[in-house]
Amino acid sequence: MRLPAAIAALTFTLAAFMAPAQDNRLPDIGSSANELLNPAKQAEYGSMLLSQLRHYGYVLDDPLIDGWLQSVGHRLASASDKPQQPFTFFMLKDRQFNAFATLGGYIGTNAGLVLAAESEDEVAGVLSHEVAHVTQTHVLRSVERAQKDSVPILLAMLGAIAIAQSAGGNSSDDASMAALASAQALMMQRQIDYTRSNESEADRLGIQTLARGGYDPHAMASMFTRMQTISRVNQGGERERTPDYLRTHPVNTTRISEAKQRAADLATKAPAFDPGSTITSENPLLPSSLRVAGPVRTNDNVQFGWARERIRVFSANTTTEAIREYEHQSRSKPLTDAQRYGLSIARYRNGDYVLAAKELKSLLETYPADPWIVIATAETEARAGNLAGADARLDAFLQRSPNHRAAALSYAQLLAERNDVDAGKRAQAVLRPMLVTAKEDPVFQRTFARASEVAGDPDRAGEAYAEAEFLNGRPERALIQLNTLLKRPGLDYYARARIEARIAAITPAVLELRRLGVRDEVFERR
Repeated sequence: MRLPAAIAALTFTLAAFMAPAQDNRLPDIGSSANELLNPAKQAEYGSMLLSQLRHYGYVLDDPLIDGWLQSVGHRLASASDKPQQPFTFFMLKDRQFNAFATLGGYIGTNAGLVLAAESEDEVAGVLSHEVAHVTQTHVLRSVERAQKDSVPILLAMLGAIAIAQSAGGNSSDDASMAALASAQALMMQRQIDYTRSNESEADRLGIQTLARGGYDPHAMASMFTRMQTISRVNQGGERERTPDYLRTHPVNTTRISEAKQRAADLATKAPAFDPGSTITSENPLLPSSLRVAGPVRTNDNVQFGWARERIRVFSANTTTEAIREYEHQSRSKPLTDAQRYGLSIARYRNGDYVLAAKELKSLLETYPADPWIVIATAETEARAGNLAGADARLDAFLQRSPNHRAAALSYAQLLAERNDVDAGKRAQAVLRPMLVTAKEDPVFQRTFARASEVAGDPDRAGEAYAEAEFLNGRPERALIQLNTLLKRPGLDYYARARIEARIAAITPAVLELRRLGVRDEVFERR
């Protein structure tokens, strides 16, 4: 994949720019921000940003990782002071320490942030801060201050860089950097750093959200301390520069002390942190005296370990590099169960099925019902040729957990790989319960498309492939595919109605991207 550093820098810089906080001493009465971009338009721009990041290969779309991230993010969102605000959380492959909030409640998290954390609570500490930037309309107000032009900058510059890259050669890199420099110059004229007032507000509300969500409110201060250490250690060239997150969210001793004090103040108002205990509700919509049961959080430390190590493998440049990371770690001390899981995934992805299976067999004895281990074991069995064993394992798991997205997707992918009509139909049956809830899931759409293709259902396959193209930032290709489907002989009334409805829905998105100067590079080269 050609993923120029210029695009990455631009994406994260602009995403951070979309959420610079402003002084918030006056109430928000009379703000025109909601008039400038209503909630539907905010969601549209957030969705466009995510699809473009997918288009350039930055998003880490793995069902297990995504399931873990959504569970953390939505627990925090529901515990925020605006639980009705919709949020979308997504993981990026970049190993730089970064997270950002943008329009429509879209919150991106870099792999590097999770790799730097030592607990799920610390990851939640950063996410709760970003959630507060959204709920306090810091993101939306930045758009108002920029007088309507900050939102299109991201998409337009991505388009400009993509066109420059299509030229090829050294000149394309120069053109990309020129486009990036232009965007940064434009931003610097308007951008101010996060003010102490707004950073303090996001910290305060974030710590409250942590406590209400059943997380350790002290985790934000511990993550700030870790970030400060990263900032001090990472001195050197461009590759070791201070992470972007620390540029927009500067951490100092005072801020860490304030976070510790806020967590301590919370502890005096409620019982000591205990994930299973009852806590005092601080939701402004509920009576202050109401005591509610904290969320049940079982096995979170184990799940965080699986998630972090899976992210380590998927964010490595190559599987060989990931294996070397674990070999290096094993020289100083024995690998933990989570690291052994990561090593098995790296070996599996590298084609070393025998070694992967040996490691997973040991883990399965300790964690016999854990989905991360069960799914990895089944995938390894299938790749090693034991299809019956893999089928039996995933069938049994889905009997216990019929709505487990990652298990269903994994099973359907394994079935579709057999290129057998019966296996394709079985894969369709496994995925069919998710059809309504997975409309905006590109991994599901791609998997369902392949299953339908193998099952001999070209109409459903074409629709799903078009949806995958759209969600992956290629709406022009989706539109062409849907128009081609309409010309198929024998298309039934219901399929025709579905396709025509999607064409009507996708066409405005294509026109908007063209207006902003973003064109599909495949069509640009024609």
